[in-house]
Amino acid sequence: MTDSSSTTSTSDQRWGPRLWGTLIVLCGALFLDALDISMVGVALPSIRDDLGMSTSALQWVVSGYVLGYGGLLLLGGRAADLLGRRRVLLAALAVFAIGSLLGGLVDNAELLIAARFVKGVAAAFTAPAALSIITTTFAEGPSRNRALSILTVCAASGFSLGLVFSGLLTEIGWRWPLLLPAPVAAVVLVAAIKLVPDDGRPARDGSSYDIAGATTSTAALLLLVYTIVQAPEVGWASAATLVGFGLAVALGAAFVVIERRTSHPLVRLGIFRSGPLVRANLGAMVFFGSYVGFQFVVMQYMQRLLGWTALQTALAFLPAAVIVLASSTKMDAVVSRFGTARLILTGFGSLVVAYAFFVNADVTPNVLGVVLPCMVLLGVSCALCFTSLNIQATAGVAAHEQGLAGGLINTSLQVGGAIGLAVVTAVITANEAAEGAVTTPAELLAGYTPALAVVAGIAALGVVVSLTGIRDIRRSSAPHQAEQEPVPAG
Repeated sequence: MTDSSSTTSTSDQRWGPRLWGTLIVLCGALFLDALDISMVGVALPSIRDDLGMSTSALQWVVSGYVLGYGGLLLLGGRAADLLGRRRVLLAALAVFAIGSLLGGLVDNAELLIAARFVKGVAAAFTAPAALSIITTTFAEGPSRNRALSILTVCAASGFSLGLVFSGLLTEIGWRWPLLLPAPVAAVVLVAAIKLVPDDGRPARDGSSYDIAGATTSTAALLLLVYTIVQAPEVGWASAATLVGFGLAVALGAAFVVIERRTSHPLVRLGIFRSGPLVRANLGAMVFFGSYVGFQFVVMQYMQRLLGWTALQTALAFLPAAVIVLASSTKMDAVVSRFGTARLILTGFGSLVVAYAFFVNADVTPNVLGVVLPCMVLLGVSCALCFTSLNIQATAGVAAHEQGLAGGLINTSLQVGGAIGLAVVTAVITANEAAEGAVTTPAELLAGYTPALAVVAGIAALGVVVSLTGIRDIRRSSAPHQAEQEPVPAG
């Protein structure tokens, strides 16, 4: 996948103004993705009140984006290879800007969800194009590692600043957090046109897009999430629920058959023979699934039940974001010393304890006893898990499949987020259906508490998955070698 015309062959590549400009533009593209994910969460309660959305409908504002992103991420990477990385990046940025503008202007819940899905699809093409431009522009070794480290800091900054911006802008109106990415994307687009080098149109090598694989996998995920969300209203044993689950399974099976038979699959299924890769992807699904569900519940708990403003809510999450940002440039050294398996286990343990604080929350705010320790532990968990899972997912993978491994871990994050949020929404919706009109603080808390317990349970699955990595390290025939490796993938 390396383009010789754009890759510098020496490891001591010197960075001139043009190269710095390219990196800043690519960081801006990834900054947008992180910014958008964090900004919408704070605005959800205001969106719900203004558009009269139910809990099950509100979750699609988040799920629409992550499903569009996760469902088509691998197709986005394939398109960048076949059509040209710069061309795909520019087109996706333009669509992202338009989707942001439409999402902030609509007065209809269905149109808002559609706009969010379009933005997710755009991000599915933007992210792999930007990453592949970095890997083909910056020489392998210290230069590329430095570029990727800066990219990580920018993504963390986008998440941190997104929380603050969203809190400030939601005080004015919920539309402003949705509109802000539009001008940012427009600026990044103009800069990309001027600064990102043209890689030309790649030569045809007989590769295909695998549209059938992308369609069946995305349809299976959409149907699975829809069925989970609707099940509390129509009944878990109803014909609609059973048919929905059956069709989702059938579409998933069709995807596997397609990938086995096509000459150029989106996913070479044999890659899943790697134990560390499988553990990393399962861990990513559990990690982001629990976090997205937690954020969805707690944002509403703070604003609807405690009566906090959007800015207060954003500031409550800020300690976690600051910890992630402050540690992002130091995690390589930590991973080299302790190994990914131990850090992932520690991270998931911290995550379970963090969520446990909120399971015991009540109708009165407790900043020092609940919110602050939860957010500190959440930040520690994110710092340990995110970097370690990404390293574990790609360690030991052949060079020509590094792109596939990277795409899989990002897909797992987004898919896990959508499924986790669907499960949490189903728990809240089931309580609302049982209680009828939910208006008092005690009634709201009765729906949030079991949902938060489910979130903690999902995180506990991550502990189980990560323990298998520790077990494999101990059973290794050469445990001392695993300890000496710079980046143990166990």
